[in-house]
Amino acid sequence: MAMPADEIETLIRAALPDADVTITDLAGDGDHYSAHVVSEAFRGKTRVAQHKLVYEALGGRMGGALHALQLTTALPN
Repeated sequence: MAMPADEIETLIRAALPDADVTITDLAGDGDHYSAHVVSEAFRGKTRVAQHKLVYEALGGRMGGALHALQLTTALPN
């Protein structure tokens, strides 16, 4: 079953309350998304560690309810 974009955003914001999250449905099928996440929580962390924080926020839904997520992370300006 597809995962709605607003659910993805809610999960990320719950784990990273200061995050600015932009979700885009890449294929229109509710299974392939891109996420751009900006958070101060990423400061001092490697890109891999930043992505890990986001994937942990999704609580194991990757590969199940959420088939594909193209992820970019950044620090606030």
